[in-house]
Amino acid sequence: MAANRNIRLSVHAPYFINLNAREAEKIQASQLRLIQSARAAALCGAGDVVFHAAYYMGTTPEETYDTVKKYFLEVIDQLAKENISVNLRPEVMGKMSQFGTLEELLNLTAETNGVSPCIDFAHWRARTGKNNTYEEFCGVLAKIEKRLGKGVLENMHIHVAGVAFGNKGELNHLNLDDSDFKYDELLRALNDYKVGGILICESPNLEDDARLLQSHYINLHNKNS
Repeated sequence: MAANRNIRLSVHAPYFINLNAREAEKIQASQLRLIQSARAAALCGAGDVVFHAAYYMGTTPEETYDTVKKYFLEVIDQLAKENISVNLRPEVMGKMSQFGTLEELLNLTAETNGVSPCIDFAHWRARTGKNNTYEEFCGVLAKIEKRLGKGVLENMHIHVAGVAFGNKGELNHLNLDDSDFKYDELLRALNDYKVGGILICESPNLEDDARLLQSHYINLHNKNS
């Protein structure tokens, strides 16, 4: 049905993934959940699998990065053995305790085949306390293009929502108009950089805010065409 309607599908892996867990069985379970998600994506014709990679768990960001990369490469090797070709997308995370800064994911993508970042702009807003203006959104896109190439911008996976946050990062998602998130400026940046791919709304009122974003983007795109 999705193919007939020209709708792209993606998969979000279970939240119970932590490639930096202390216990070996939790690492193995995390890897299996990611592998099973990729298998499901392949069966459904979905090209992308989004996942939350890890928590720092008291280790340094550098140590966590090395651990995540090690166990992530094992997942990629297993998928290659099964001839499963999907794009694995670790997500930008909104809490300070979570692995998933923009820089970490750009590095992981640059150093690993078959990987691209999932850019959650609400999470990045919550994590940094900024990144909420047209210029800042353009800065994120420019950094992605410089590090990974323009082709990545042409096939992005993006999450958008309103967000409440504190000094430790994300607290919860909000409806767009109940938040200070400048989604109109984000859409302008995406349009100006000719970003393609998938944008998923993660507001509590999914359908309403998805239509709001779609309407704003279509009007903006038509105005600039």
